[in-house]
Amino acid sequence: MIIAYVNEAMKRAKYKILDDATFFGEVPGLQGVWADADTLEECRQKLQEVLEGWLILKLRDNDNDIPVLGGISLAREKERA
Repeated sequence: MIIAYVNEAMKRAKYKILDDATFFGEVPGLQGVWADADTLEECRQKLQEVLEGWLILKLRDNDNDIPVLGGISLAREKERA
C-alpha cells in the first residue's frame, strides 16, 4: 500500500526549471515534500526519496495527517476501547 501511495504521489508531482537552470519539484498538498537538482531525473529521484522519508516520519509518529491520494489512505484506524 505504501508503494501505491508513493506512485500516486509521484504522478501528482509538479516540476519547473529555475532561473539558474536547475530543476525544482514538489508534490502539491504534501507540505515539505520538495527537491531540487541539476537535472530533471535527479530531481525526480530526490523528490521520491524526500517523499519516502516524509511518509516514514509521519507513520512513525502516528501522524494521521497524511492526505488520501487516489483513494489510498495510510491513516491508521483508531484503536477501539
